[in-house]
Amino acid sequence: MTTDHDELLKVRARYDREMRREALPDPAARVERVGAVVRQSAPGDGGNSILWSDLDEATADAEIAAQVAFFAGAGASSFEWKLYDYDRPADLGDRLRAAGLVAEPAETLMVARVADLAGLPVEPPEGITLRVVTDEAGVDLMVEVHDRAFGAGRPGLREQLLGLVRDEPGNVAAVVAMAGATPVSAARMEMRPGGSFAGLWGGGTVPEWRGRGVYRLLVAHRARIAAERGIPYLQVDASDESRPILERLGFGALGVTVPYLWERGPEA
Repeated sequence: MTTDHDELLKVRARYDREMRREALPDPAARVERVGAVVRQSAPGDGGNSILWSDLDEATADAEIAAQVAFFAGAGASSFEWKLYDYDRPADLGDRLRAAGLVAEPAETLMVARVADLAGLPVEPPEGITLRVVTDEAGVDLMVEVHDRAFGAGRPGLREQLLGLVRDEPGNVAAVVAMAGATPVSAARMEMRPGGSFAGLWGGGTVPEWRGRGVYRLLVAHRARIAAERGIPYLQVDASDESRPILERLGFGALGVTVPYLWERGPEA
């Protein structure tokens, strides 16, 4: 990915328009623009989020309070406000914390041109085979990898993955790397019909298989699918562990994003 500042800003503006302001909803969810925010609401525990906002010092606190009231009134157990470091006002993170939201670990928004990834090797490392996920059994393998790679279960993950595989099979590419009968790495790619960006999500490898090229293989596998679909860019919210790998593969940073989480407190 180019490091030219003007070019990166153009790509970032395209990302903000397509993936935030004009975002498509997850399965069974609803996306709506309400005043100065775009939010997604969904039944159950997952999918409630603020995707984009256009606030200033005079409007931010009231808008944050309005969104907390909306999700609380809807009976949601939680929602996420996804803050980017270029969002306004500059102290929006402080205002979210003051409203009771808790910051989760920061991630780097990274993008690569699919064409620049064409040379990545797609042959699995020795002992590894790839299983394309199309059913409940494959989803269970993905959840097993997630729990082993990241150390804790994520509420609603299984239901989210099942919904994607079941309801939007043409818009998701999910894969598990298997060492014999054991799942050792998993990831998915979510594609927006007609969109410029395919999102890489959930990439994780169990500790004993890290450093052997499995993560790179799953990136290459999904890049090949994106190329076949004519999608020009791949996008990742990268952890500190993933960022160096992705930089070596040609991804560039567009900004830093911090998820702020609101959770319903115990009933009085």
